[in-house]
Amino acid sequence: MKINKILLIVLSYFILTVNISYAITFDEWKKNFKSRAISEGVSEKTFDLVMNNAKFLPKVIEYDRYQPEFYENTKTYISKRTSKKKVQNGLSFYKNNEDLINDVEKNFDIEKELLLALMGIETNFGNYLGKMDIISSLSTLSFDKRRSKFFTNELLIILKLIDKGTVDPNILYGSWAGAFGNFQFMPSTIEKYAIDYNDNNIIELKNSTDSFASAANYLKKMGWKKNEPCFKQVSLKPDTPKKFLNTSAKKIKYQKKLKYYKKYINNKLTLDDNVNVAIITPDADIVDNAKINEPAYLVFQNYELILKWNRSLRFGLAVCTLKNKFENEL
Repeated sequence: MKINKILLIVLSYFILTVNISYAITFDEWKKNFKSRAISEGVSEKTFDLVMNNAKFLPKVIEYDRYQPEFYENTKTYISKRTSKKKVQNGLSFYKNNEDLINDVEKNFDIEKELLLALMGIETNFGNYLGKMDIISSLSTLSFDKRRSKFFTNELLIILKLIDKGTVDPNILYGSWAGAFGNFQFMPSTIEKYAIDYNDNNIIELKNSTDSFASAANYLKKMGWKKNEPCFKQVSLKPDTPKKFLNTSAKKIKYQKKLKYYKKYINNKLTLDDNVNVAIITPDADIVDNAKINEPAYLVFQNYELILKWNRSLRFGLAVCTLKNKFENEL
């Protein structure tokens, strides 16, 4: 008998949260972390200014332990995030920022429709940026042992950026995991890709100018190919080998030339036979009683680049779908 997946997650969450214990207190951790931060170049003045008010946030641990992606099918997931209202909001945002967005598109060679799609799905065009204290969130996750190494590194990076005057510590409010701004950049992403596009000597990722240019810079450096496809939905034949069906976003496997996969596809395709593709079936491991090979999508290089932004098969599909809808309107 198949056990309901949601019940399993809830039970796992309960077991994990009731058994959390720590060898040292948060204040003791903060004292130890101060020594490390200073040894890695963070000034004592900056550390004290930023970290003295850092708090342990139990809610952040709850979010980290229990991250249930709502168990709706891919069709529903995409339709909710690419609705007519979302498109209308994006068109209004574009109208109010047309010169900036066109300038960024021209200078970075990244489609404005893609930038609008990412901003729309990440923060609803800047209307939902998150309200969590990022320093406290990162400190909590660094103190916690589950992913301490990752979040300690992110915390050190944001402290160094503050120390350099690159980021204003007074506006660091965002997601529970430490993501910030219109496009929800983590500190390491800020360090590598964020730019001061308006030349005012500070990176303001809640500002349209810096955030749009930074997102475009990120996509360009990742290797996004302008005007190339992202995905195509297909109908698979029943005898398609299950091993070719990617159900996880961690790593897309079995990339092959399209001509190899054609024998498993019912659709007539006009794509280049030699283009490299993979097959994803995002419902298979998420939705109870989902069919093994429905829905199915051919995905291309650009799709995999979206997964570097957010490791979710359905996030990638939603972004590319919304991008296509903007292309029909602009």
